[in-house]
Amino acid sequence: MAAHKPVEWVQAVITRFDEQLPIKVGHQNTHTKISTEHNKECLINISKYKFSLVISGLTTILKNVNNMLSFLLCFYMFVSISVCFQSKDCLRLDETMLVKQLLPEICQFIHTYREGHQHASELRASASAVLFSLSCNNFNAVFSRISTRLQELTMCSEDNVDVHDIDLMQYINVDCSKLKRLLQETVLKFRALKKPAQLAVISSLEKAFWNWVENYPDEFTTLYQRPQADMAEAAEKLFDLVDSFAESAKRKAAVWPLQIILLILCPEITHTISKDTVEDSKANKKLFLDSLRKALAGQGGNKQLMESAAIACVKLCKASTYVNWEDHSTIFLLVQSIVMDLKALLFNPAKPFWRGTGSQNADVELMMDCFLLLTDTFPLCLPDLFGLFLTFYLPLRPCELSHLDWWPKIDAVYCYSGELRFMFADTLNRVIQGGGTHAPIRMTPSLTFIGKKTTSLKFKEKATDLDTRSYKCLLLALVKLIHADPKLMLHNPVKQAPEMQSSTAELITGLVQLVPLNNTTQLSQEAMEALLVLHQPETIELWNPDAPIETFWDIRYLTAVSFL
Repeated sequence: MAAHKPVEWVQAVITRFDEQLPIKVGHQNTHTKISTEHNKECLINISKYKFSLVISGLTTILKNVNNMLSFLLCFYMFVSISVCFQSKDCLRLDETMLVKQLLPEICQFIHTYREGHQHASELRASASAVLFSLSCNNFNAVFSRISTRLQELTMCSEDNVDVHDIDLMQYINVDCSKLKRLLQETVLKFRALKKPAQLAVISSLEKAFWNWVENYPDEFTTLYQRPQADMAEAAEKLFDLVDSFAESAKRKAAVWPLQIILLILCPEITHTISKDTVEDSKANKKLFLDSLRKALAGQGGNKQLMESAAIACVKLCKASTYVNWEDHSTIFLLVQSIVMDLKALLFNPAKPFWRGTGSQNADVELMMDCFLLLTDTFPLCLPDLFGLFLTFYLPLRPCELSHLDWWPKIDAVYCYSGELRFMFADTLNRVIQGGGTHAPIRMTPSLTFIGKKTTSLKFKEKATDLDTRSYKCLLLALVKLIHADPKLMLHNPVKQAPEMQSSTAELITGLVQLVPLNNTTQLSQEAMEALLVLHQPETIELWNPDAPIETFWDIRYLTAVSFL
């Protein structure tokens, strides 16, 4: 039957998928969840053979989505479409038409759901993941939408313009050749754009660069081994255009992060401007670097420029981590010329780096990236809450970039395992108390954690709601770290067997305590994942190498009776 009526059969599966989504059936039980997952898998499998029918059907459903639909419906749809695009067996003749139909529906979820909507960030993340998948094999369609909007904006006389389609640059898949096309297209149209559109281009291109570096690190490394003249030409032209745009301190602060990236794309130019004298065409690049260093050192007294200089210099440091030290690139000379001032600005205990209310997450991320090269700052930051974030995120980066042979290995921070375990125990206690959940797990005296006093972390005696959220973020980061590399948290090189067993028990019972938390789903899920990793046979042997089996059963018994 299916062979003779493929359209009707595919439509039946799509209809069934639509009808069983949470928005249609209300609260889902285990049976309906399994059925929905089964239908989703069917659609994905069918898409390998009837790709156009599946995508057309899903696009039709998306067109009927309104603001009242639940996030779950959108999430299921986005995930299904994303997997369909990734799993299709070959390019279809009608694919261009399908993409043109689907692209506006995906873009509306990126553009429409801004801050304030209950699931704004989740919706954008899901929609951007689909856009990324779509652009892998259909870049021209997405690029055409961006290019068309840029062309329209060059002829627009209004200052208040819609720049949403320009933002698509930051979500799409870009390799070296695609990034080059974006740069060349921007060079052609940048001067004719109004200020809001120019700022949107500046921000989006910066994110597109990191999109390229993080997804194609080998291409970026190759750029420093064999520089590309056409890439450097486009980057230099755009640098000059942006430099002319930055006529005030406020504009300079907005464009410096992109300008450092454009210089990074020109290895030969960075080598040229490192000399004492340079030709006139390169003088503005050398002047830019001098201004960057002066602002970073606090010369000039402009706080906005100093903060922008810090951001730009951290991006320089971050980019250098993707380049092999053995290439002896000039980028490392630039890093060395700013690293001391950058360290003094970002990691000054007497004057913490702070850009104001609402910037805490961005500031933490900025210091985290800087921390990649400044590992000697690690002990200095331990007492500070920002330092705790850095402490947890730092080891995650080596895990993520382990494919780069020259990247520092995770065992470089194993010596801080004791501090990390203490932070986990203390922050867990703060989260439990602040969340109003059940009391901490009862532990026998012999297995109770004994360590540094909590006063060293400078926690407030009475936590506010903001503090509680910060502790939860902190705890989530640490649980992710346990998941990423459990060996780090189990490292006890100088402790005796009873102490090793005690610290392992503290870690595992703490994770068990997080599992039933109903008000923090992500934290609960990550805790379960971390527990699974800790219970891998090779990891169990590290619980207490002197007596792994006895320790395993003792801790399992402890966690079992703690909730009785």
